[in-house]
Amino acid sequence: MSVLPRNVPRTTELHGVRWLRSSYSTGANNCVETALPRSGRCAGLLAVRDSKEPAGPALLFSPGSWARFTAAFRV
Repeated sequence: MSVLPRNVPRTTELHGVRWLRSSYSTGANNCVETALPRSGRCAGLLAVRDSKEPAGPALLFSPGSWARFTAAFRV
């Protein structure tokens, strides 16, 4: 069983991903962006990065982990 990465040190290591930001986001770059890597070790994981630092690190979440994380914010 291989260990999945928890983060990538630079988002440039995620090749060919399309970063998306919420339609609720303002133009001030104060949000997070998400991407779904389709190949490599990160395929099937959700990548999340700070929009103010697009070349910086990204956190990686399994679909289930991300669903539980976002569910905690719903009231």
